[in-house]
Amino acid sequence: MKGIIFNLVEEVVTNDHGHDAWDDILAAADVHGAYTAVGSYSDDELLAIVGAASQATGLSEDDVLRHVGRQSVPPLAQRYPEFFSLHRDVRTFLPSLNSVIHPEVRKLYPGAQPPHFGISNDEQGGILMEYHSHRGMCRLAEGLTLGAADHYGQSASIEHVQCKRDGAAHCVLRVTLE
Repeated sequence: MKGIIFNLVEEVVTNDHGHDAWDDILAAADVHGAYTAVGSYSDDELLAIVGAASQATGLSEDDVLRHVGRQSVPPLAQRYPEFFSLHRDVRTFLPSLNSVIHPEVRKLYPGAQPPHFGISNDEQGGILMEYHSHRGMCRLAEGLTLGAADHYGQSASIEHVQCKRDGAAHCVLRVTLE
């Protein structure tokens, strides 16, 4: 996992709860806590931080990941406005994950292994988003999608149609724009 994800988690925690809370979470997770954006760190280290944040906040680990994802979009849009300014809504933004954003992520952060998304329209007018990743952090993807909807002034809901944790080959999320 690239350090930028750790940096975003830190930013969300400190914005929501202050620097002391971040230090407490790092101590509870028993991790070193110095992350550079281009550095590579263990997925287990991120999961330990998420677990410690869950204990500290009373939120489930899934809710922590979802919250971090949603709250990470504003700083990402500020750092990388070119990824967001080309689109007018979530429907046009999501397909750019594979074609524009993740190739750029690989250039900026050598060794990055971002997830792959299959994006299609469903019969009800929503968006089906397949999440393919060995990490199983589909709740982070949910949060990022909700954050993108917020960014574009849209209201969205997400239904988890299938999940790798339940034995499926990959996760499928149904995004409904309201």
